[in-house]
Amino acid sequence: MKSKINLVTGGAGFLGSHLIDKLMIKGEDVLCLDNYFTGSKKNVSKWINHPNFELIRHDVTEPILLEVDRIWHLACPASPVAYQFNPVKTAKTSFLGTYNMLGLANRVGARILLASTSEVYGDPQVHPQPESYRGCVNTIGERSCYDEGKRIAETLCFDYKRMHKTDIKVIRIFNTYGPRMHPQDGRVISNFIVKALLGSPLNVYGDGSQTRSFCYVDDLIDGMMGMMDSNHPGPINIGNPNEFTIKSLAEIIREMINPSLDIIFKPLPNDDPIQRQPLIELAKKELKWEPSIELREGLIKTISWFRDELNIK
Repeated sequence: MKSKINLVTGGAGFLGSHLIDKLMIKGEDVLCLDNYFTGSKKNVSKWINHPNFELIRHDVTEPILLEVDRIWHLACPASPVAYQFNPVKTAKTSFLGTYNMLGLANRVGARILLASTSEVYGDPQVHPQPESYRGCVNTIGERSCYDEGKRIAETLCFDYKRMHKTDIKVIRIFNTYGPRMHPQDGRVISNFIVKALLGSPLNVYGDGSQTRSFCYVDDLIDGMMGMMDSNHPGPINIGNPNEFTIKSLAEIIREMINPSLDIIFKPLPNDDPIQRQPLIELAKKELKWEPSIELREGLIKTISWFRDELNIK
């Protein structure tokens, strides 16, 4: 049986490169598309020169003509530091990038998966968040380039499904962590790990009572692959429902790296969600998926990777 040709946009990024690892190990053909704004060639370097792998430097805001069977559309900066660096570009990437990939999927009859986000729920007034919740998003805030960008990307997917019968899959990704996170991406787990390894105090914003749910990257990729093979268009939440306060996360990472570090409390940024926790009943039912890696187990692997990355023994 001929292997499928997979196009992974944002393939040199954190999630994209882990997805590519799984696809390559399965023996499938992979085209990795990336403009290296937040991705790194190093993340996919082990596959360069492999006969099943091709690396294409390209920005998804520009159309591209390719023959593919499946499109995994992950391209978009996902950390606040990256997406607020050029908010107009972030919005363009979500809108035009998704528009271009849907156009490609429609032309060649490919199935397309959109990596959407829990950020579409904004600062939720319903907790935990089911897929039916429509969100509470500040449309003009500093984070809206990403939140609203992903919301319009979802809209485009379902309009293409209604108008053109395009085979779409939409997942909403909750906080994910693991090896290959960018050390300066501004996300809470990478922030705490890097600061702790460097011996710096850990900054907690607000009183630390705000909550997040953290999914290890291997679990997330398994859910994503299950979604691509499913019959459900989505949206489906993919995340770990175990909820932690930011203060407790700081204490766990401090204990694992350097128990003598101080924790410093700073003002909460604008539009920072107070609670974020996925309901994953739909993923359990439709994908037979739920995460299996507990926070401490995932943190051990992530801390080990950051030690090597930062050359700290």
